[in-house]
Parts: sequence; C-alpha cells; structure tokens
Amino acid sequence: MKNLYKKNLLEDWNNKNKMEKAKVRWGIIGCGDVTEKKSGPAFNKVKDSQLLAVMRRDAAKAADYAQRHQVPDWYSKVEDLLDNPTLNAIYVATPPSSHFDYALKALKAGKNVYVEKPVTLNAEEARLLSEAVIKTNGKLVVAHYRRQLPMFLKVKELLKVGQIGAIRTVQLRLWQSRSPELVTTGAADWRTDPTISGGGYFFDLAPHQLDLMLYFFGTPLSYDGFSQVQDGASSVVDHTTGTILFENQIIFNGSWCFNVRSEDNIDRCEIVGSEGKITFSIFGNSILLRSDQGEKEFVFDHPEHIQYPMIASTVAFFEGKGPNPASMEEALTLMEIMDCFSKKEIKPFHTRK
Repeated sequence: MKNLYKKNLLEDWNNKNKMEKAKVRWGIIGCGDVTEKKSGPAFNKVKDSQLLAVMRRDAAKAADYAQRHQVPDWYSKVEDLLDNPTLNAIYVATPPSSHFDYALKALKAGKNVYVEKPVTLNAEEARLLSEAVIKTNGKLVVAHYRRQLPMFLKVKELLKVGQIGAIRTVQLRLWQSRSPELVTTGAADWRTDPTISGGGYFFDLAPHQLDLMLYFFGTPLSYDGFSQVQDGASSVVDHTTGTILFENQIIFNGSWCFNVRSEDNIDRCEIVGSEGKITFSIFGNSILLRSDQGEKEFVFDHPEHIQYPMIASTVAFFEGKGPNPASMEEALTLMEIMDCFSKKEIKPFHTRK
C-alpha cells in the first residue's frame, strides 16, 4: 500500500509538472464520439500540448469523459470553460450548427481555436468567422486532418514530381447506402438534420474530399453543381454533383450519392495524367500508381489517433513554429463550393441552334 501511495504521488507530480510546462493548454467544447479516439487523446501526446478541461452540456457525460480520459476539469457551461485563465486553446468538437458561435466566443475570449469540419453551416457563417479571426488577431485551424496524413502527403508528392505527367482529369465518386458505413456508429441522427449538419451526409463527408482537392490543386477558378432528393423517403438531399476548374486548368468532377445498395458502395478518386493514373479512396489506406514504368501500390497505417499529425501541426502553428496547416481562408473557399454544389435550382441546359 505504501509503495502504491508513493507511485500515485509520483504520477500526480509528473502530471502536474507536465501541465505547468505545456505551452498549449487545451479545453474541448463538445466531448462526443469524435473526441474518444480520433482526436481527444492526441492532445496529451503532442509535445508542448496538454488537455486540461472539457465541456459538455450534459454534466454527467462531461464528468464521465473527464474521469475516463484523466482530464483535470470539466464543465457544463461554455462560459465557465472559456473563463478558465489556464486555457489558451479551444477545440470545438460539437455538431456544425454551433461551430460558429463557439469559435467566435473562444476568439473573443483570447483563445486560439481548432474547429471541426465543416467549419460552419454555410459560407456566410464562414465569411463572418474569417473576419473575426482577423479582427481578434487570433489563430484558427480547421480540422481538415487528412491533408496531414502520410497517405495524402504521398499523393501530393507524386503529383509534385510529375509521376503521372500532366494532369488531364480528376474523377471522384462517393456512393453509399442510406446508412453509410463511413459515418461514426451511433452518431448519425444529427447528420440528417440540415439545421444541425448543414445538409445531410454530403456536408459531413465531402469536406474531407473537397479540402484535399484544394490542397492538391490550389485555387479554383470556377465551380458549379447541384443537389436533389432522389429518394422520397429522405428528409435531406441524397444526390449531389459538382465540377471545379482550377487556375492551372485541372478539371475535377465529383459525384455523391447516398441512396444506392450497399453492394454498390464506392469511395474512389482517380487522378488521370498524360503518363499514368493515381487511384485511392479518401477513407481508405492505400494508393495505386499506374504509369509507363508499371504498377505500384503504397499501403499506409493511419495513426492510432488519426488527427494526431494535424494537432501536432496546429500546436506548432499556435507556438509560432510553423504555418497554419488548414486556414480559415481555405475553409471559406471550401464552404463556398459546398454551398454551390448544394443548391437545388438547376439552370436549363443551353441548346445549340
């Protein structure tokens, strides 16, 4: 018992010592499913970073999360969390409908912010949040974490060195059943409520994909698309299509459908060049390269906490040691594309006379 007591005292001292030394001290708003493994534990594993508090409106669930993840403080009111002077960074991990309000409050409280995607419900909120970042002189990073994963860094590298020659076309398809396997189990209800999610599964899953297109190919010159409800049983849009023309003349075509048979599920992106093709799944772990030199597959093991690389880059940015890994300006462009693709008014096709 005496040795166990000494061990506990030592652990408490080490934890306290680490908290005092941590330069980026986090509080989480909304400790739900995404924070259990994908992100939450990573805050304590990144150098100079420590998770010190969590907030959830359900006090019992906030206390339970804090106890299970050994977080020192928990709150049921966001104001109490933001009033904690020890915290200098906030992770907004609630559903999209409250991203804008919570991120804005955190910026006004003088905290740096890491916010889940989609960054807001729509482009107008994103524009206002972008202005708030400038006005408060704060720092904000959007959790477009796939752009920091080794797999997608490899895709970017292959493109940069011209492995497939000049890019001719980019084709993306994400077709899923009405209950997508890609969505976190037990957390799907809010995703089909447009007042909370912004517009169904497209708004939950497409930001990952479209952000990577911006990351790979740069500034869009123009874009257009539309959405519709194909299945009468659906309360939200279940079919979306869109095209982007980038400044470098690369053309992207995307198709999202959430009403197919599960046997017809597909998650595929093909980047076709003059000398080959790169094929991969946004939610997979491998890249297939076909070129004039033959065929090669690259397989990756994603980090245990998949947001770890992005959180590490975010901490470096907050410390002034690196660039913003996913800026609000980029997220605004993404939300403008999302809004465009989500429109239901379809202009008639022009006919040649």
